[in-house]
Amino acid sequence: MIGTQAKLDELAKILEIASEPAGEAGIAKREKKGIPSVRQRVNMLLDPGTFIETGALARQPGQADALYGDGLVTGRGLIGGRPVVVISHDQTVYGGSVGVTSAQKFMRALRFAFDNACPVVTINDSGGARIQDAVGSIASFGNISRELEKLSGYVPQVSIILGKCAAGSVYGPINTDVLIGTKDSYMFVTGPDVIKAVNGEDVTAEELGGAEVQAKRGTLHHVADTEQDAYEWARNYLSYMPTSCVEQPPIVNPGLEPEITATDRELDKIIPDSDRAGYDMHEILLRIFDDGEFHEIRAAFAPNLITGFARVDGYPVGVIANQPLVLGGSIDAACSDKSTYFIRLCDAFNIPLVFVADTPGVLPGLSEEANGVIIRGGRVPRAIIEATVPIINLVVRKSYGGAYGMMAARQVGADFSFAWPTARIAVIGAESAVDLLGKRQLAAVPEEHRAAAREFMINQYNETIATPWVAAERGYIDAVIEPSRTRLEIRHALRLLRDKQSVKPEFNPRKHPLYPM
Repeated sequence: MIGTQAKLDELAKILEIASEPAGEAGIAKREKKGIPSVRQRVNMLLDPGTFIETGALARQPGQADALYGDGLVTGRGLIGGRPVVVISHDQTVYGGSVGVTSAQKFMRALRFAFDNACPVVTINDSGGARIQDAVGSIASFGNISRELEKLSGYVPQVSIILGKCAAGSVYGPINTDVLIGTKDSYMFVTGPDVIKAVNGEDVTAEELGGAEVQAKRGTLHHVADTEQDAYEWARNYLSYMPTSCVEQPPIVNPGLEPEITATDRELDKIIPDSDRAGYDMHEILLRIFDDGEFHEIRAAFAPNLITGFARVDGYPVGVIANQPLVLGGSIDAACSDKSTYFIRLCDAFNIPLVFVADTPGVLPGLSEEANGVIIRGGRVPRAIIEATVPIINLVVRKSYGGAYGMMAARQVGADFSFAWPTARIAVIGAESAVDLLGKRQLAAVPEEHRAAAREFMINQYNETIATPWVAAERGYIDAVIEPSRTRLEIRHALRLLRDKQSVKPEFNPRKHPLYPM
């Protein structure tokens, strides 16, 4: 009969093997790549000493030499003192590929997250479906997808992309809320060798799906320099998020700077006198929220629109702002996608939205029409209308045409709409309006005086038509405010809206509305 001590010794031996399933070969593989172990990665992400692993001894049945863990580490821990579920691929075990056993571990972790309303962070470094498991492997991806769908909009989900994320392994991360990659990470459905074999194209992994390329496409929401930076970005992102949609986001240092500060007064001089002069919208955003803090999302994608998180009176807010330094802040098809997704992300997790508008309108041109600017732009006001969180709209300089609604004008969905005295709100800008409406008048002016006459008409349009006073007089905006009071006005408005309740919709027998797709 085997005694208790012998069983304990056997447990210790098995646990030691399970902690490094691939043994010396796995260690050598990591050292060659210069990457941490899978459990080191998990501990780099979580609060120190909080990781509790589950399923460490899982392995393929019927194979005496099957490796423990089956290429996946799962468990739970804390980030910022709040619970999370973590799932991490182990590159040294079957290349981190997903087989039937590892898929079962994956799904158990996701079910735990659902049952306990915990955010999920997945550290992806996987070759995709395990070829040896045949149909069982690809069937497992379908099962995982069903579990991920249940979590979408219920708990925050973060994917961190390390190394190569290929084939079926891309479809899990893309259905999570945000994707973070390191500079040397890759994402693609089919790799360069397969593409070469199928259609003869020569393409590098970097060109096909390198981190920089995927960030510009909008696939990655952030590219970090190092793994540690990626984990810190994920931790910071989750600091703005509630643990689930039935909770409220965390509050950090409420009530700071209750009066106008010197930094607030800098806003009174920040808008250039010339409409043609650019400025960095970040300079405004850093002055109208708590502590000059701003956590940007998708900075490399559609940079003419800025999206990210800040805090107002300690409460997280989502921010959508035009960037005058890129395309003059025009709204194109790509930033329409960026805006729609961000609106729905914030609304899903009870995070109020602040729109800061300075846009000349929707970007014109053949390429934009071909890119589907009508279809993709049509989703933005729909997302705003459907949102139930508090919404603030602030026009700092221009808000023209269809972009007026896409930046959450009050008629579309803002609870409060403010404008600075520098704001101009109209169907189109002065230059275009004069060229369209003043064509006959200008034709009648002698050619040598035509330029001066046109400039006079532009100034008259700006001073009498495209002003915030017209919008305020007609009740289209709630107030024209001094720029230096913006931070406090947003704070006051959101305090009034803190208990905003979803309006019970009128009866409508439909299952759901249809988005332009």
